[in-house]
Amino acid sequence: MTLFEFTDARTLEDVPSTTFAAQKILERADLQRALRERIDVLGDDLLVVSEEFGDFDVKRRIDLLCVDRSAQLVVVELKRTEDGGHLELQAIRYAAMVSAMTFEQLAGTFERHLRLTGSADADRAREVLSEWLEEVGGEDAVLERRVRIILVSGGFDTQITTTVLWLNDLYGLDITCVRLTPYRVADRLVLDVQQVIPLPEAAELTVKLRHREAAARAAASADGKDRTQYAIETPGGTSEFLPKRRAVLELVQRLAAAGVPAATMAGVIRRAKFLGVDGELTGEELRVAFTTRYQRAEGNLRRWFLDQPVHDAGRTWVLSKMWGVDFLDVMEELVALAPDSGIRYFAAG
Repeated sequence: MTLFEFTDARTLEDVPSTTFAAQKILERADLQRALRERIDVLGDDLLVVSEEFGDFDVKRRIDLLCVDRSAQLVVVELKRTEDGGHLELQAIRYAAMVSAMTFEQLAGTFERHLRLTGSADADRAREVLSEWLEEVGGEDAVLERRVRIILVSGGFDTQITTTVLWLNDLYGLDITCVRLTPYRVADRLVLDVQQVIPLPEAAELTVKLRHREAAARAAASADGKDRTQYAIETPGGTSEFLPKRRAVLELVQRLAAAGVPAATMAGVIRRAKFLGVDGELTGEELRVAFTTRYQRAEGNLRRWFLDQPVHDAGRTWVLSKMWGVDFLDVMEELVALAPDSGIRYFAAG
């Protein structure tokens, strides 16, 4: 594709393309670093968890390892050449090698990456990762065995494009090809980023189908991860079976209705997962008061049940959505606060 400049004289003039080699742009030190800092150029659902990842083999390293919000690992391989080299073969091999990674391994990998890059979030890497995967279970998220692949290059020869189309169509792989074309415009170097496989118009439908299949696989997961749901029973009735975060919220609300003080429950729900602010607040008032009082919550409000607060004794209490290995201990201690209330919980099955 040719780039044109629309001149003041209302004419079109060619803007000649160049190459990364001609502009002395290096593959790792320049292109890879730039993409690491602006990974959204390749997709707005990507979190970089490692650069030059090679835990499986010291001789082979993944340029950028990412994870998307559906808990699918994403291998990003980069070439500055105009033909792509053997990019697809490398990436498939790397994808297979990381396909068995667990959440624990990913959390450790992410922490090392944040420390190497000097990120202020290094000490809370697990929390950041859990938040990123919130919609698929947070700390309980099960990483997909299917690994996405993004190939990034100055161009792709027909051997690569034919192979990628064949693998995507016949074997259901998820390989994307993104072409980077540099242009020299006066003293500026401009980069044209084009997704060439699959075409963006077809990609949207593909993503929707893939997410639906991922949800179905997660629901039927047999990999040993605890996806048990829980119901809350009171003398007035029993709730439906709920995921962990919803079960804790339901229990807290039932206990509050039974007269257990929110401050007492906060003493049981440790690690700052049940926080209060002054006043009986809702909506925007609550959001402002909550982020003012707890500044670390700014930008992380999706991690809190702000839409379902507990009001008690002139205060408003908000429960966290993030639950992991301490879930059952908290549930036991909460139930013990009202032993004569008839409130209990039980697991499905």
